[in-house]
Amino acid sequence: MHNILLTPGDGIGPEVMDATSRVLGWYQKNRKFEFQAEEALIGGTAFEKVGRSDPDDTIAKAKKADAILFGAVGGPQWDNLPFHQKPERGLLRLRKDLELFANLRPALCFDALKDASSLKPEIVSGLDILIVRELTGGVYFGEPKETTTLPDGQKRAVDTQVYTTSEIDRICRVAFDLARLRGKKLASAEKSNVMVTGVLWRQVVTEVAKDYPDVALTHILADNAAMQLVRNPKQFDVMVTDNLFGDVLSDEAAQLTGSIGMLPSASLGAKRADGKQWALYEPIHGSAPDIAGKGLANPIASILSLAMAFRYSFNRGEDALLLEKAVDTVLAEGFRTGDIMQKGMNQVGTAGMTDAILKALDKVAG
Repeated sequence: MHNILLTPGDGIGPEVMDATSRVLGWYQKNRKFEFQAEEALIGGTAFEKVGRSDPDDTIAKAKKADAILFGAVGGPQWDNLPFHQKPERGLLRLRKDLELFANLRPALCFDALKDASSLKPEIVSGLDILIVRELTGGVYFGEPKETTTLPDGQKRAVDTQVYTTSEIDRICRVAFDLARLRGKKLASAEKSNVMVTGVLWRQVVTEVAKDYPDVALTHILADNAAMQLVRNPKQFDVMVTDNLFGDVLSDEAAQLTGSIGMLPSASLGAKRADGKQWALYEPIHGSAPDIAGKGLANPIASILSLAMAFRYSFNRGEDALLLEKAVDTVLAEGFRTGDIMQKGMNQVGTAGMTDAILKALDKVAG
């Protein structure tokens, strides 16, 4: 029996979470996947109902869950809130309190969508990159983080980029382990030419590499990595990088696939006392407030996040492959939400895409 926490959040979060819940129901009925699920507030919706975006009750439930399925947070109605009350603080607290230090961001181009990318089909066809982003250190969490007023009246804002040897070591080992399961190639992206944290990053990665002689390690400056992702993305297999650069590079890689609405992510944490690992799974598309409540959202990224949960939290790799095959089948059959719509295809909304995936699951499951 698996304990799953659903945090739908804001914007299109509840819509894609509903779609994912329907897929969970299919697995319970057809694949003997036993689970208990409950919902909890997070983000702007939580702020409206209980006065804070990171309720203690939600954090407590998250710590007991085997996996968290996360919707999205944020929206323009909360833009003017103080920094510590913004919806995104809910997600950041989950990452911090559950020590979710390893963010896995796949960039996979389905063959049916190779013409939907802004790049030429021959550049993205067959694309399969995994970016491993350090998630609990670096400039997003470094102290001091403050805005002060100088004697001459100017404002001075400070964000601190800071990393320790152990923080770099543990994320790199995750990346090396994943590279071993894939193409045995790892690219490490940093800015060692201008940042002392980059110098330390390169030193630690080089040292860790001695324990993985079967994995080919290359070093690349983060700005060059951004350029290479557009020029020749298929040169990469697994890429490891810090929190800030990982945020930027993973979004860039996602767009290569045709739509940011297609891609899932996993955030893995430390081992708990019971031997299980804290983990949070989420689509990377954000809350998309402009289409929220209209039934237009693409649920595929959220559904594929569930596939990652099957693989990394529930040890059900076969079920993960089954779900990924169902999505591939639906795309090959021509079903499209608005963000990936192509001429001559069958445009559907959130519910229609979910219906198609459930039918495809019946088909591919035999």
